[in-house]
Amino acid sequence: MFHFSGFNMMFPDGGRSFQATYKCFSVSMLPGNERSDVEKGGKIIMPPSALDSLTRLNVEYPMLFKLTNKKKSRSSHAGVLEFVADEGKCYLPYWMMDNLLLEEGDILSIESVSLQVATFSKFQPHSTDFLDITNPKAVLENALRNFACLTKGDVIAIKYNKKVYELCVLETKPGNAVSIIECDMNVEFEAPVGYKDHSEQQQAAQLAGNQAAGGSGGETGAAAGGGAGGSNAGAGGSALLEEVVETFKGSGVRLDGKKKKDSQLETPVLKKMLPRGVPDYDYQFGLLRFDRAIKPISDRVQQEAVANTGGEPGAGQDADSFHGTGFSMKKTRK
Repeated sequence: MFHFSGFNMMFPDGGRSFQATYKCFSVSMLPGNERSDVEKGGKIIMPPSALDSLTRLNVEYPMLFKLTNKKKSRSSHAGVLEFVADEGKCYLPYWMMDNLLLEEGDILSIESVSLQVATFSKFQPHSTDFLDITNPKAVLENALRNFACLTKGDVIAIKYNKKVYELCVLETKPGNAVSIIECDMNVEFEAPVGYKDHSEQQQAAQLAGNQAAGGSGGETGAAAGGGAGGSNAGAGGSALLEEVVETFKGSGVRLDGKKKKDSQLETPVLKKMLPRGVPDYDYQFGLLRFDRAIKPISDRVQQEAVANTGGEPGAGQDADSFHGTGFSMKKTRK
């Protein structure tokens, strides 16, 4: 207590903590225009009376708060974006309400705290889609500009290319809750949830192949014999197969009302195709084989034409060549 000119003036002790309870709501319930900037970050909106109390208590800057849901014994940390909420209410990002297991209108306890500056953090994406991002560290650094602090165990949500990615905060140093305002922080990523390494996938595929081979050991010889016989038959008789393509079977109507002529009736369409080969039952996963002994289809057709004409290449070409007459669209002047 100090006495100046007959007036008693009391100065509050510096650094006293701020404590209050509010009804919490998601940002979508905030009156006025849509505030998408609040959803993207980790800051809350508080009433103007909170700012008045904070200035009286001489709270340390930057203003950081511990949010506690006493019913569920869940807590997290956040910064403050604005003091424009209605009295007795505060507005949180939806992902933060999920972390605290809060419903619309639940009671939330808010206490001012002072956190250490972050030096290290480790994140784990909740989806393998996060691997599609070309530079995840740059994307995360840009998204964390809207955050004031991180809490170990929280699941934060960041938006990139119109898609929301959820990341779990696995570790923070030097404490379980750190401030990330104007800090130099090292970031590491854990493998996403559900991600399998290529070697693990290859081992699983080989294990499944070995089990399938052991279960059908008695049928392997017969299948191999049948495959060899089929391949020989395909090599010996590589004739083209004709397949009838199904066309429109409905009835057509002319615009002038006349009936269609017999010559205009649909004729079956024949599609020429080569017989399908026999699969390689001895194929090993991860091994590529380039069989250069197989000839292109065009070479096979030419060989069949030569064989059908008795070994004369020209005869086959003459048989398939055009024998009609041509007309010139430009009339010659006499």
